[in-house]
Order: sequence, then structure tokens, then C-alpha cells
Amino acid sequence: MASKEYDHETPATEPQPFKEAYEDYGEAEGTNGASSTSSKEDPEHGQQLAKVQSEKPSINNISSVPNGGTLAWLQVVGGFFLMFNSWGIVNTFGIYQTFYESSDSPFHVDSSTISWIGALQACLLMLIGALTGPIYDAGHLRWLLLPGSFLVVFGHMMLSLATEYYQALLAQALCIGLGCGLLFVPSVAIISTYFTTKLALAIGIAASGSSFGGVIYPIVLHRLVAQVGFPWAVRIIGFMVLVTLAVPNIVLKMRVKPGAKRALVDWTAFREAPFVVYTLGSTIGFCGLYVFFFYIQYYSISTGITNDNLGFYLLAILNSASIFGRILPNFIADYTGPLNIITPCAAIAGLLTLCLMATHSLAGIIIQCLFYGFFSGTFVSLPPTVLVTLTKNRALIGTRMGMCFSINSIGLLIGTPIAGAILGSNNNFTGIWIFGGVMALSSAIIMSAARILKTGPKLMAKA
Repeated sequence: MASKEYDHETPATEPQPFKEAYEDYGEAEGTNGASSTSSKEDPEHGQQLAKVQSEKPSINNISSVPNGGTLAWLQVVGGFFLMFNSWGIVNTFGIYQTFYESSDSPFHVDSSTISWIGALQACLLMLIGALTGPIYDAGHLRWLLLPGSFLVVFGHMMLSLATEYYQALLAQALCIGLGCGLLFVPSVAIISTYFTTKLALAIGIAASGSSFGGVIYPIVLHRLVAQVGFPWAVRIIGFMVLVTLAVPNIVLKMRVKPGAKRALVDWTAFREAPFVVYTLGSTIGFCGLYVFFFYIQYYSISTGITNDNLGFYLLAILNSASIFGRILPNFIADYTGPLNIITPCAAIAGLLTLCLMATHSLAGIIIQCLFYGFFSGTFVSLPPTVLVTLTKNRALIGTRMGMCFSINSIGLLIGTPIAGAILGSNNNFTGIWIFGGVMALSSAIIMSAARILKTGPKLMAKA
């Protein structure tokens, strides 16, 4: 079986768990049982690879993966800019929350209503990202990149014209959120087909794009609003998105394609206690995760801890620390197991949120942002790896990721609006820090239960 555009082959050796997390994202649930022999020419070196005998053609023939070369690293660059303009934009909403709460806002509504914009945007990123998996599986990469890029750019241009709340909701939440959801799957999936031995480094570099976006976009918006006003500041960001998204649209090239479409739902997963418990825990974690992101700037400015100028940089500080939180824990998890890393990180993030109740100094706020940025970064980078360890049938990993992410999106949708309702008109910041902290701590406890269900009460077990 041979193809000029895609190869369908079986791995010569079993990948390590970290590698499986991304190699199997969107993997087919199976093909016909007929035995087949396939060969492929190495696109980087022009050498004919050895023929592989297989009963189930797969995307995971490690012997054919380039593991380097110009084309492979260009995929990392493309993935970086996709994350830069998907999760990076979601991580930026805190500065919009603060601006919409100010007297310069084009509309005046309460905190909870405003937070629905960012919550819906983040929810759609994960929900649509999970549902577009079968489109990627079918080999239609361009069907995701082009519409997704258009929606993100178009959403910014429409947001620049918004003078009413509903207009911002349509442009920023629905339009940009849908676009980010279409871009999410390619950023995760395509790199795994070009790397095995260097996959941890490649994924870490690409995932750091979300943190870089969360650093650059808030600074650009804050600096430009004072100079050219909010409409033109948003338009300039839209042009930045256009230029940076042109890179993945040019360089990304699908090397392999799964042998068959995967199902959207694997109902047997709900009979496996570790998967169910972890999904519940991560959903509760996402419910409280973005409370810190959305409200730390507004808190520091409205309480007088920082002035307006410095307060707007807190989100950039937070996201800069998150760059390391998306790379270093992944390397450690390769040896200890992802559940052993994400669980304590969630607990520490919860404690840091609770500590904001007693933080009333500039130095304290900056330290809190640095540490929270680092430990909260694991909620974006580690979940795919966790789901690999909880899935016995490797052919179902893509399906179960989609299921888990779809459920997680509920937590993203409801968490910050609940916090906004708690904040209310009397600025009850103590209440929202308790809410966010308790949600993160509860998530850690529930994910600990998932670990015990998987490995038993062994303290040093890899999980």
C-alpha cells in the first residue's frame, strides 16, 4: 500500500507515553484487518525506507519519522504561531476584562456579564477543537487553517467596531472563539508526525507560543489604547494576527494521515473509573483556573496596589512565567508520570489563589503572578499525556481526548462568570479568590483519586 501524499504504517517499536500523547491524537480506531506491506521515501534525505509488514496500517511508524530537518522544524514554527493565536488570545482576555470594567469602555455592564465573553471564547476553543478532530483525521488540514485564520482576524476587525455588549460578544466570543477552536487541533497533532525522539522539545516549543501570545498582545493593546484608542488598537492586533497566521498557512504540511476516521464518543470510557474521575477533576480545575487570569489586573488596579500602567503588565508577567510552566513539567512528567505532576501543580495553583486574600503589596502581587503562571501552565501542556496513561487502547486516545476536552469546556464556560457574579458591584475580591482557590484544590484532590484508582496507593508509582 503506497501513497504519494500520506503513509499508513505500523510502529516498529512502542512509543513512550509522552510520545503517544501527541502521536495518537486523532488516531484512527482501526482499519481493515488485511495484512499489507508498505514503503516510503524519506522526504528529507531521499532514501528508501525499509518495507514494513502490518496488519493494521497506522500513522506511527517510528522508523519513517524525520526527527529533524528543515521541514520538520518548520512544523514546530507553524505550531508555535497557531498556539500564539489560539490559547495566546484566550490568555489575553484579562486585559479586556479590565478595560471593559473601566470608564473608557464602549459599554457598561457588570463583571459577570463581561466575563461571559472570555469564558465563551475559551469554551469554544476546547469544544470546537475537540469536534474538529475528525476533519483533521480525514486529511483536510487546509479546511481548518484557512477558515480558522479568517475567523480570528475577522473577529478582531469586528470587535474594533463594537459599541454595544452584544456586538463584542459576537465578535470576540463567538467569532474569535470559533476560529481558535479550528486552529487548536493542527497545533497539537501535526508535530507528532514529524518527531519522536525530540518530541518533548518540539511540543514544548510550540506550546510556549500560547504564553508568548499572552505576553505580547496585552502589552500591545495597553500601549496602543493610550495612543490611538481602543478601535485602532484592536485593528492593529488583528493585523498582527493576520501576519503571524500566514506562517502556519504557508509552512504546515500534513505528512501522514490516519487509516480511518475515529468516532466522536467511546462510551466504554465511562465504565473506566480513572478516566471518569480525572475528567471530573480537570473540569473543576478549569472552572477555577482563569479566575486569576481574568481578575488579577482589575484587582491590583481597583484596590490601589498598582497604578494603571503597571497593573496592565501583570498579565504579561504571568504569561511569561507560564512559558517555563509549559516546558519544564512536561520533561519531568516523562519520567515521573503526568498525573504525579499535574496534581501537585493544581494544588499549588489553588493555594496561590487563596493567598491573594492576604496579598496587598506590589512585590507580593508580582511574585504571585510569576508562581501562578508557572504552575497553572501544566493545565494546558499535560492533559493529553495524562489521557494517554488512562487509555489502554491506543486507537481510542484521540477519541477520548475529544471527549475529555469537550467536558472540560463546561468548566471554562461557567467558572469566570460565577466569579464575576461573586465579585458583584461591591468588589468582593475575597469571595472570588476563595472560589478560584477551592476549585483548584478540589481538582487536585479528585485527580489524586484518579491516580490511586489507576496505580493503587503506591507513593512512588509512575502515573
